[in-house]
Amino acid sequence: MDSGHLPRILFKLGVRLGFFAAIARWILGQRITAVMGLTWKAAFRFRLFLVVAALLLASVIGLPILIKDDGTARGFTQILLTYTLSTITGLLGISTLWLACGTLARDIEECQLQMVAVKPIPRWQIWVGKWLGIMGLNAVLLALSGASVFCLLQWRANKLPQSEQAILRNEVMVARGSAKPENLDKRIEQATQELVKERLSKNPVSQADLPEVIKQVREQVKAELQVVPPGYMRPWRIDLGFAKNFLRDRPLQLRIKFNSADKSPSGTFDGVWRLGVPKQTPNIWQSELMSLAPDTFHEFEVPPNLFDENGILTVVFINPNNTALLFPLDDGFEVLYREGTFGPNFARGLGIIFCWMGLLAALGLTAASFLSFPVAAFFALGVLTLVFSTSTLSNAVSEGTIGGYNAEKGGHSGTPADLVIIPVFKGILAIINLARGFSPIDSLSTGRNISWQQLGLAFAQIIVLLGGIVAISGILIFNRRELATAQGTQ
Repeated sequence: MDSGHLPRILFKLGVRLGFFAAIARWILGQRITAVMGLTWKAAFRFRLFLVVAALLLASVIGLPILIKDDGTARGFTQILLTYTLSTITGLLGISTLWLACGTLARDIEECQLQMVAVKPIPRWQIWVGKWLGIMGLNAVLLALSGASVFCLLQWRANKLPQSEQAILRNEVMVARGSAKPENLDKRIEQATQELVKERLSKNPVSQADLPEVIKQVREQVKAELQVVPPGYMRPWRIDLGFAKNFLRDRPLQLRIKFNSADKSPSGTFDGVWRLGVPKQTPNIWQSELMSLAPDTFHEFEVPPNLFDENGILTVVFINPNNTALLFPLDDGFEVLYREGTFGPNFARGLGIIFCWMGLLAALGLTAASFLSFPVAAFFALGVLTLVFSTSTLSNAVSEGTIGGYNAEKGGHSGTPADLVIIPVFKGILAIINLARGFSPIDSLSTGRNISWQQLGLAFAQIIVLLGGIVAISGILIFNRRELATAQGTQ
């Protein structure tokens, strides 16, 4: 590069940054923008931004090199989308918590914030400025790493065999909508209550054993709805809803999964699929005899125009095997259809990850509002550990007790603490599920559509609701904190 070009490039970059800084000052105000700038300077001064950027790019480039895929579209997707995006989310989440805890706690401990607090700037603006500064860094890092994943995905996809490229373009690098059978929870609960009432009238049980009886009856009812006995068929009626208006003459995909209590010598089981209803749908389609492996997802395309005028798609599975097959109610059957392209869908997925970072930034700043830097980081990581322990909490809530299994009673033994702990666990799970209900990585790796409505709901629940509650708590604590004695008391 000519040495005379470098000053001009730096000048243009400075002009652009100055333009964006002027826009930020006009929208957010001089005070908040100044705190944002100080947060950025601290991140660059401690090399945090450069280190995180290097780690993110290394994970994007290094993982596909270190972990070889099996040459299939799904194996390729598992490496390039699932692993890389999960690693990016983890690294960015940890760095967000670290910076959020450090930028406020360090400023208080080193008495730098006292010089800012005595100026005519409210403390809430200092807190919000810190949060916006961290989110600005996250936006740049997420855009950089996301663009790298997208470009690498497009480049590596061209090296797959043509047959696998077709699968990749139709099943992964696409935005597909989903339609499932109607929810049977109410029907299951109603049938469970009737059977439990009938059983208790014949064989009364103690109050302590009643939860276990209800659980057994519920599982029995679910099994009857999931199992397809040998030589029988199982129908599904899928309401395509509004999607029926644009799915004419367009093929659909069925995504199915089943289990079997018995093993097959070949490792697979036969099955026949029939779609459509005579005299109700324009066409009838029946598959050849398929050989399908249990405990894994299968996707196959079906012809268009197999649903009726009301948008109801009738699917029948015929079981010719000598053993029963079980289709789970949660993920045993699904209809997929194309809704959009991969690029915008990928960007919306990154938007949901960005919302997660906003909540983590608020959590870190709130912890630093009343704790020293090491304790704040430990506290924030403890909260994350609690989030990842939802399976344990869910198990306790489903069992209705934190007590262990009692072999003598043949069930779980309750404790007096359950009256307090179980409602608390339910509340914690309800709060955590507001954020964990959005899974962009799973959606992207399976080609599911992430709608603008989902992104807006994620922003409302994660940023506005959860992040707002955490932020208000942090600001109130920060307003009441005595900064002048912070250094001497910690």
